[in-house]
Amino acid sequence: MSFSGTALGSGRILGRAVEFGKTHVVRPKGKHQATIVWLHGLGDNGSSWSQLLETLPLPNIKWICPTAPSQPISLFGGFPSTAWFDVVGINEDGPDDVEGLDMAAAHVANLLSNEPADIKLGVGGFSMGAGTSLYSATCFALGKYGNGSPYPINLSTAIGLSGWLPCAKTLAGKLDEEQIKNRAASLPILVCHGKGDDVVPYKFGEKSSEALISHGFKKTTFKAYSGLGHYTIPQEMDELCSWLTSNLGLQG
Repeated sequence: MSFSGTALGSGRILGRAVEFGKTHVVRPKGKHQATIVWLHGLGDNGSSWSQLLETLPLPNIKWICPTAPSQPISLFGGFPSTAWFDVVGINEDGPDDVEGLDMAAAHVANLLSNEPADIKLGVGGFSMGAGTSLYSATCFALGKYGNGSPYPINLSTAIGLSGWLPCAKTLAGKLDEEQIKNRAASLPILVCHGKGDDVVPYKFGEKSSEALISHGFKKTTFKAYSGLGHYTIPQEMDELCSWLTSNLGLQG
């Protein structure tokens, strides 16, 4: 396997401290053109996705697969699990853990901060990892995190598989400034969801893509998969590869 572990990291926002787990890196087999941080789902770790991503025919991409901190999850009655942020319930009206989302998005930004200047940067993920990815996309457009701190990374792409857009209901009126509109309109986003998903319902993915487009993320692509549950399949990975190659201008 051409990935290696890096040291544990920690983050602190407004007094809430967490310790991130092991980060796995899949190094490019060809000329390095892009680096993407890929975020796993609730209860998972970076290793499982790094092994899948290593098999993709994308020799120009470096994948960074961190492991979320273990923290109490309200959905599980406070039982701890590896998670990028807290989840109270899988419903449209539930509260968003902005503090946790900011901490996760800042961790992603930190992982991307030391990449060479000529490398295109992206973030992607599955389930709650997709939520963090799409949230990072909105932070990039707004130029700041939910807590107002500046967002430091120039993203070139964001991907969300089987997830949702956190804080969608708070975006209204925030993306009207010209510079923000330009950033939103320039960012290619891929949202994919299975119609048979019984964990994060299909309508969450569909409504998230609609929300992104309505708020000016004009380069949002939505792909639906009949019969797909809360997992990925080769067809989805094949289309992800084609989409990334096209939108990042990879040599292949």
